Amino acid sequence: MSKKLVVYFSHKGENYSKGKIVNLEKGNTEIAAEMISNILNTDIFEIVVEKEYPFNYNECIEIAKKELRENSKIKLKQDIDIKDYDTIFVGYPNWWGTMPMPVWTFLEGKNFNNKRILPFCTHEGSGLGKSESDIKKLTSGTEVLKGLAINGSEVNNAEKQIKKWLEDSLKWL
Repeated sequence: MSKKLVVYFSHKGENYSKGKIVNLEKGNTEIAAEMISNILNTDIFEIVVEKEYPFNYNECIEIAKKELRENSKIKLKQDIDIKDYDTIFVGYPNWWGTMPMPVWTFLEGKNFNNKRILPFCTHEGSGLGKSESDIKKLTSGTEVLKGLAINGSEVNNAEKQIKKWLEDSLKWL
């Protein structure tokens, strides 16, 4: 029997949704990650940065853009050993066409040999961007399955979409 893990990075605070700024007490990606973990009864791990991103949306995205441009290595508060897991769901908001740099930091340097990654992201129109190909570059030795892009402003109603993706993806495992 395979052991599964849901890993995610999410941003609380101001967020862009349907053309306006809204305040989120819980990040969209966190909501999706919890849905996946609950549906599959998996372990779950939140990627938490040492230096929090600003609450203000515009400040946050400017920092995220600078980090991506500079290929910044972001310090994380903690890590998790993935050796006992063979299927890892990796969730994140789409920032500037890919994953936020904390997700890059989490993925870099880990041994993903003989593992499967199922990426999922929340977004407001840009889908998965180039995050799937970025994950493939960072995780040699793993199989990266087709990801799921969830519209962030619709995440609270995405359980049916998530279940369908899981059914389609997991039938291959």
